[in-house]
Parts: sequence; structure tokens; C-alpha cells
Amino acid sequence: METQAGTGCVIRRIGTERGGAAIAQLLIVDDEVHVVERFTTTIDWKAAGIEQVHGVSSGEKALALLERTSIDIVITDIRMPGITGLELIADIQRRWPRTKCILLSGHSDFHYAKEAILYGTEDYLLKPVKESDLVSAVQRVLGKLAAEWEEVVSRQRLEHTLKEHLPSLRSGLLGELLQGRKLTASQLQDQLRLLGLDDFGGKPFAIMMIRLEEHFLHYDARSLSLMEYAIGNMVEELFGDRLDSWYTKETHDYLVFVMFARRRESADSPELSSWLERTGSMLQTAVSSYLKGKISILVSRWGTFPDHLTELYNQAVTAFRRSIGSEQELFMRLHDVPDEQEVTPLTSLYEPPTLIHMLEAARWDAISEKLDALFGEMERHGGESQERLMEAYFSLASAFAYIVHKSGRSMPELIGDEYDKMIRGIPQRSVNQLKEWAYRMLERIREETNRETKDSRTSVIRDIRAFVESHLSGDVSLQSIADHVHLHPVYVSKIYKLETGDNLSDYVNRIRMDKAEYLLKHGTDKIYEIAAMLGYQRPHSFNHAFKKQFGMTPQEYRDRYS
Repeated sequence: METQAGTGCVIRRIGTERGGAAIAQLLIVDDEVHVVERFTTTIDWKAAGIEQVHGVSSGEKALALLERTSIDIVITDIRMPGITGLELIADIQRRWPRTKCILLSGHSDFHYAKEAILYGTEDYLLKPVKESDLVSAVQRVLGKLAAEWEEVVSRQRLEHTLKEHLPSLRSGLLGELLQGRKLTASQLQDQLRLLGLDDFGGKPFAIMMIRLEEHFLHYDARSLSLMEYAIGNMVEELFGDRLDSWYTKETHDYLVFVMFARRRESADSPELSSWLERTGSMLQTAVSSYLKGKISILVSRWGTFPDHLTELYNQAVTAFRRSIGSEQELFMRLHDVPDEQEVTPLTSLYEPPTLIHMLEAARWDAISEKLDALFGEMERHGGESQERLMEAYFSLASAFAYIVHKSGRSMPELIGDEYDKMIRGIPQRSVNQLKEWAYRMLERIREETNRETKDSRTSVIRDIRAFVESHLSGDVSLQSIADHVHLHPVYVSKIYKLETGDNLSDYVNRIRMDKAEYLLKHGTDKIYEIAAMLGYQRPHSFNHAFKKQFGMTPQEYRDRYS
């Protein structure tokens, strides 16, 4: 029989929680089932720093469980049919090198101890092992695991990792800023400092946008990535004497270079503008000669970083579409005058994360903040305009319809008469009306989502309890329960704890003990028969668990209360 208890966690969470206890998962492997039952059910593993303990009766079952679940420590018997303990440890060290192993054996021959050491075993305990010795060994290994993970997240390791991934991290941050991600001044400065870009704040900059054209369009992804890298190096080589550059590939597949003037006064220099055009032409020639492809280049007006970044980027994208279009190998410099636009998009509506993404993640507070920002923007910039009302209304309605349909519901079913208003046209003629409608819709969606979540969890809990109560004589391990409800065991454990306040293992043990009490008081079955009814392979394991619960053996309890 396999037994599991506790709530799940993953190896990455080795550390501390309230009270300083480590969080880890333990697997006990022994072909003597009573040993597995004893160690998984009678030791207070929570107090020892183990949140979830699994038990299996063979090396084959252990490997199957390790493939599904992240295990931190394995305690295994050395001699088992099929895969031996040493073979199991060797496989674990090869496939899951961070998992620690402790070996149990009834053989005191030094040969086994020597082999265990060679296989990287953390400890070697002789049977019969005391529970206190086993717990001490586990806690020593937990200490070693914690020390290893402290090293993993040490500053030296982080700095090394950061250096390796610096280009992609820089590119990612710039891409988010171009798309309108909002960061406070201190947050942005911290990010720039981490990426070695901290001197860019407040500096003059222009955007240089490059579109890859003829020949490049036929490259595969890897070859195109190499070409983009080469162009980045060319930009740094040609422009580097006078400008610092920071670039990314944005959502329209343009290469966007943010070019920072090294001297503040140089940004207003007509000579710099002429130099930019000459150098841009040199870049086009170099790409054509050495990379055998064509590019078009557009350079924006100057602005101050980061205040004008998103504005200049949007202007550049629009200008590329309007002024360059499908023509190839052009160079264009925008005049230092912003485009005159009678109507501009509602920035708050499209800034990442989008409303759809937040609805999918059920981030209700963030959604409210986004809507507040949207309606504030509308009120500041002519919100009563029918065009703006229509833009906001249809975007919000589209997002609400998407999340309702994704949950398998229909709009009329969820919002009732509000749907009739929607299909007749725009029912809101002011920002206040739109605001009231949006929050009313959001609240209905939120209530329905919470109700569905609660109903789903309640149904799972009901199925779990029914399974346990009808299978006490068989396998009621966490894995068997999870298989029954078609969910991952870690999720099952967490949901049960969240909904009931109890650990699933405690519930299983309580049901067993309640039934044991009843059978001992009112039945005539022998002790070993009751043990079998409750899923214990050996009466000794039942006696041990019962005595731990009631302070007396099953026979003593029957003699006293029956």
C-alpha cells in the first residue's frame, strides 16, 4: 500500500515559513509495507520541516512518482525486489541531481556503506531505525538543501546569471516601455541600474526605427536573429562615437534603437541632425554590402527619456505606415514638430497588461485601477466625445464578452437586460454612464467567477470524501485520490486545505480512527480484521497508529469501552 500525507510544495520553495520550519517533500521507499506505513503515519513530519510525505513499496513506483512530483529527500531500503536501493539512488542522482537520498538497511556490512557513499548518499541508517534518528537525519539533509539553495540565489550567482542574460533583459524592458508599461520613477531607476543603464534617465534621445526588407524576409528565425544581431553591432560601431544605443525588436517586427545624446546640448544641434542622416545612409550601405539585404530607417524628433518614449515610438510607427509604406531602402527624419491629430487613442485602454489578460487572471483590484485610469483619461481629454465613448465602450464590451464566452456562458444568461441594451447600440452617452455600466458588468462577472470557483472546489471536496470513505480498505493515498478526481496531487492537497482548513492526510487518519473506534466498541471483528478493513497491511501498523491517537492499544480500548 502507498500512503501520502500533507500538502504539496516544490523543490524551489525550500526555505522557511512562519515559525522557521522548512518546506519540503519526502519519499519513503521500502518493500516492507509496515515500515512505510509506520514512518508515513506516525511521525510528526510537519514539526520536522516536511510538508508532504509520500510512501511507496518499490523502486519502480518510486521512479514513477518522481516523474510526476518534485521530491526533495528520498529514504530508501537497500535490498528490494526489482530495482534495489542503490540502483534507485543512482537513477535519482542521474535524473534529479538536487534530490537527496538516505539509505536504510538491515545489513551492517561496510561494503554497503561504502557503495552508498560512492552513490552520493547523504546518510546510512541501520534497521531497526529509531524514529528520532530518522527525523534527525532528515533535518540534517534539510539543512544542507537550504544551504545549497542559499548559494543558488547568492549575489555572485545572480550577478553571473544577470550578465549572461543582460541583452535579452534589456530588450525585454525596452519593449515593455515602448508598449506603455507604467513604472514609478524609482522602479524604473532600479531596473535601469540593475541592467547597467542607470545614466539614461533624463537624457535627450531620439528613436531610430529600422525595417528589414528585401532578402531578410526569406530567412528562417535563427538566421534572421543573427542578422538582427549583426545590425545591432553595426549601429553601435557607426553611431557609437556620438550616441549611446539601446534596442529591441518590437511587436511590428521593427528594430527600435533608442539613441541617447552623450552631451545634453548636442540634441539641438543642426550638425547632429545632418550627421545622423549621413550615418544612417552609411548603415544602409553596410547592410546591403555585407548582409546582402535592404533596410529602411526612420529617425524621430528628440525627446527626454523616459517621458517622451511611448509618444515618440507611436509617432514613429504611424509615420512608417503613412510616409514610407511599401517603399524600400528609404531614410526619413521626422520634423521636430509633433503630428497634429484631432483624435488620439485612449492610452490607458491599451497599456499592458490588457483588460482581457487581467480578466483571465481574475486580478479584480488591478482591473478596477485600469478602469479608473481609463475614465480619468477620458474626463481630462474630452471624454464626452462620441468617438471616445464608442472606442472605450466597444473595447470593454469585447473584453467582457470574451471572458464570459470563455467560461462557457452566454451574455444574456449572465447580464440579463444589460444585453438587450448592448445589441440596440451604445447605451451610454456620458463618461459617468459608461463608468457605471462597466463596473456593474465587472461585478457580475466577478460574482459569477467566484461562484463557479467555489462550486467547483466544493464538488471536488465532496468527491474526495466519498472516495476516501468508500475505499478505506484499499489505496487512499494522495495520488490515488488525485487520479480519482483527475487533478494533480499537489493541487488536490492545497485545495482541500484551503476549503476545509485540514490536511487531507489528517482527514484520512481521522476517518480511519473514527471507524476503528466504532468497530472496536460495537463490533466483534478481530483486531487484525479491523486493521485490514481500514487499509493497514499489517496489524502492527494499525496498533502503532491507534496507540498514538488514543494512548492505548486497540485491544485495551475494546476492553475498556465495549
